[in-house]
Amino acid sequence: MAEIKKINDFLWEIEKDKNSGMNVPIRLYANEPLRNAIEKDRTLNQATNASKLPSIVKNMLLMPDAHEGYSFPIGGVAAFDANDGIISPGAIGFDIGCGVRLIKTNLTEKELRPKFGALMDAMFRNVPSGVGSKMHLGFTQKQLERIATEGVGYIVKEGYGFPEDPERTEEETHMKGADYGIVSDLAKKRGIQQLGTLGAGNHFAEVQKVDKIFDEKIGKAYGLEKDMVVIMLHSGSRGYGHQICSDYIRVLMDYQKKYNITFPDVELSYAHVGSKEADRYWASMCSAINFAFVNRQIMTHFIRKSFADTFKRSADELDMRLVYDLCHNTAKLEEHDVDGKRMSLYVHRKGATRAFGPGRKEIPSAYREYGQPVLIPGSMGTSSYVLAGRKEGMTETFGSSCHGAGRVMSRHQALREITSSKTLDEMKRKNIEIRVRSKKLVSEEAEWAYKNVDDVVASIEGAKISGIVAKLVPLGVTKG
Repeated sequence: MAEIKKINDFLWEIEKDKNSGMNVPIRLYANEPLRNAIEKDRTLNQATNASKLPSIVKNMLLMPDAHEGYSFPIGGVAAFDANDGIISPGAIGFDIGCGVRLIKTNLTEKELRPKFGALMDAMFRNVPSGVGSKMHLGFTQKQLERIATEGVGYIVKEGYGFPEDPERTEEETHMKGADYGIVSDLAKKRGIQQLGTLGAGNHFAEVQKVDKIFDEKIGKAYGLEKDMVVIMLHSGSRGYGHQICSDYIRVLMDYQKKYNITFPDVELSYAHVGSKEADRYWASMCSAINFAFVNRQIMTHFIRKSFADTFKRSADELDMRLVYDLCHNTAKLEEHDVDGKRMSLYVHRKGATRAFGPGRKEIPSAYREYGQPVLIPGSMGTSSYVLAGRKEGMTETFGSSCHGAGRVMSRHQALREITSSKTLDEMKRKNIEIRVRSKKLVSEEAEWAYKNVDDVVASIEGAKISGIVAKLVPLGVTKG
């Protein structure tokens, strides 16, 4: 691998090496400590492989929370020419449509605390979590088809949310082009009882408060105020999306054998845009993203119910409005200016968030002049952030940002080195309520297993990709 060169305090580059097969340079947005952490695993090797993909445009990008993943680095962004490019499931991830949403309230911490234990119990009961968790809501296959095709707009009409919720959802309720009919029966079977569930791993529902507003104007536009209680939700498409990814990685491996395509990492399989295989994966992926949006929407409904039951006031009276919902495991067909030329691109983001700057039509009208809200969860027990997309990011990163803190330890390493009691003691010291189904998960998801989220967002702001709007601190978390 070629030398990584410093461009400035928040940008590093590995130059394109044609002899090794690289088609574009690699650009890493990070301060020096984060860059050093990223060099310790296979992230840069995986990014080098990704830079060799055909029709990749401009740069292979790494965000400051980057770490090694399955074939393609988490925290990676790659864009491909929509006319003659490729689609790769490995560059999107298994948890298709995984993302974050933020819900505001009109409560303060002082009002929350007397009933906080009861609220956390209600949320833990009403929003199932853990490996294989299920929610028996009685959906039929026909309803699942509409969920996977129409997204949040359909489920809100069924009574799961406020009428304005779809307006604050990325893609304005759903990804177009979904085809439920081509999704495998196993994916459908896995998905139908998992709607409304968190799952396990790094997924969570967290009650937080707004600790600090950095940009008063944008904070007000987003509806955020200091000391306001908010809820951050992180989950994805569960078994439905995982099965779709598994199905199509195999399909595309066969595609590569069929056309004698050789590539350094066989797991980073791909198909050319316009091929039957690429088209079918795309349509299936869109359905999984819609499933993920609806999954978070249903959980929002039951979180609102938990608050309403606990405080004996309706969710409307508690002003539990959706701030925004966005994905960080996706591919999107977008238009971008590349070296002075307007191009249609398939932008793959794996563990990276779309962060469009002011003026883009894809941003809800209420936020359009300020830039897209970017929701960045920290690790368990640490701060989270709300950022706003900036115009500089549109030319630097195809309008992309980080998605969280990013691991520095594997789950196995965390289990070996971090006791659950250490984490629980730290949460108690910080006066953070926790509801978790597995002590093993407490170790796997401990804050020391992750990068420092403050450094991550400072790097993003320093690189002028997104601006910090608000800092959120945890009050209570529920996990699998």
